[in-house]
Parts: sequence; C-alpha cells; structure tokens
Amino acid sequence: MPETIPHPTTNAARQRWMGVLARASAAAIADRLGDCGAMPDYERLRGPEGGLVMVRGRAGGGGAPFNLGETTVTRCTVQLADGTIGHAYVKGRDGRHAELAALVDALMQRPDDARTLEHQVITPLETAERLRRESIAAKAEATKVRFFTMQTTRS
Repeated sequence: MPETIPHPTTNAARQRWMGVLARASAAAIADRLGDCGAMPDYERLRGPEGGLVMVRGRAGGGGAPFNLGETTVTRCTVQLADGTIGHAYVKGRDGRHAELAALVDALMQRPDDARTLEHQVITPLETAERLRRESIAAKAEATKVRFFTMQTTRS
C-alpha cells in the first residue's frame, strides 16, 4: 500500500504558500511551473483586476496606527475543472502574476498536486527569496557605520 502523506490544509500552511507566491515574480512562478508538466484547464472566475488598498503603519513599530498611503494590488480567482478554487492578491499591476498565483493556490489545495508543487515551485521560490534577502542584508551590513565613544577615566 502506498504511503499516504497528509496534506497541510491549515490556514498557516496556505498563508505561507500564498505569501511566497505574492512575493515572487510572475516570471519566476512561470519558470518553476514549466518544470511541472502540463497544467490543468481552469476558468477565470474574477479578474485579474487591479485596485488600491490602504497601507497602515504604526509609529515606532508599536504605537498608534495611522494610514501611510495606498498601494496598487491585482487580484484573481480561478476554478479548476474539478471545482477547486484558487485566489491571489499581488502587489502591483501584473495580471499574469495574480493569475499564476491563483492557479498554484488552487493546485496546492489538491493533495496529489501539492506534493509536487511544494518541491518544484514553493520551496525553490522560498529559497530564492531567502537568498535575495540575505544578499541585501549582507550589502547593508558592509556599509554600516559603527560609531564608538571613548570613555575617559579620572584618577
């Protein structure tokens, strides 16, 4: 009997993969999906359509919230032939990015597809994101100015 691997359907698992997809580029998602073979047919239920959302901030990171400004987002909803629905919201105006992210979201909800996509799409995109962040942090660290104070001693 084949080993059954339980599929994580928790909110945290879905938030993770949707976050990875939202932060990746459309080209990176399409590139990774190209390695997965033929994609199933799907229908667009909504979008891709653009809009604005209000970005909120907090003074000092923990103070009173305030409206920082608006940013553009694009959303898309797709439905696979078996009825599985995927959603995506991405920053910016890239409709193809939102559509691909929604498609992957729908596929990730199907246990058989999720195993393949986790290894061939989500994990590599997550690793690339982590390496990008580490590279940026290393460049910033290299230019960091370290001030020091001299202490005087009185005898």
